[in-house]
Amino acid sequence: MNRHAQSAVMFLLGATLLHAGSTDLYLRYVKAGLRPLLLLSGAVLIAAALATLWYERRSAHHADQDDHAHQDDHADQDDHADHNHREPRVSWLLVLPLLALVLVAPPALGSYSAMRSGTALQRAYGYEDLPATGPLRLGVADYAGRAVYDHGRELRGREIKITGFVALDGAGHPYLVRMALNCCAADAQPVKIALNGKIPPVLRPDAWLEATGTYTPERTKDPVNNGPIPYLKVTSARPVATPADPYDETWNN
Repeated sequence: MNRHAQSAVMFLLGATLLHAGSTDLYLRYVKAGLRPLLLLSGAVLIAAALATLWYERRSAHHADQDDHAHQDDHADQDDHADHNHREPRVSWLLVLPLLALVLVAPPALGSYSAMRSGTALQRAYGYEDLPATGPLRLGVADYAGRAVYDHGRELRGREIKITGFVALDGAGHPYLVRMALNCCAADAQPVKIALNGKIPPVLRPDAWLEATGTYTPERTKDPVNNGPIPYLKVTSARPVATPADPYDETWNN
């Protein structure tokens, strides 16, 4: 793989990052807040690839102006050196992850990962005031944090709507889950809400659900790490489409 080929791979990598960052594809890998850095990285890689290509062509142009006799001698030596130090062709396999990134978007982590990891619920530094009237539309981590650490202070007597995917434990008890990101999908951890009340008779793991219900002080413990899991008393539920951003970033705010 010579300098021209290296530039081509670098250009493809930069273009792939720009493609992912300009669409919702990047949300499968990193949290939404990293989008500007992803786009900047792609632009820098493309600029570096173009600069490398320009430098190589400029060097080749200057070499053409050398004495022809010496040029022939140097060419023979360069061919011999290239033959001895040529990079293995296996390095072209570096292109495969780029193709996979563009052609095969991995699914978001779901119930299998969620039920094999302990809840990642953390105490927030504080909670914003909620609207005084109307239904509350909260994230899984926001509701769980308020229910456990704020003891439902602003949740009591309010209609609450929460969206997440369904997960079932070994005994078939249902949970509403959202995977929380600290940086990227590799460090995703689940935040869970246990469901009781008017639960749909048939729940399919990984199906996305909008649950409407009310706060209850009832809690349980996660069997994996003994972490606290609050309940939501469900009054109604309906299936919804998978959101564009399936991850929850509010857990570590």
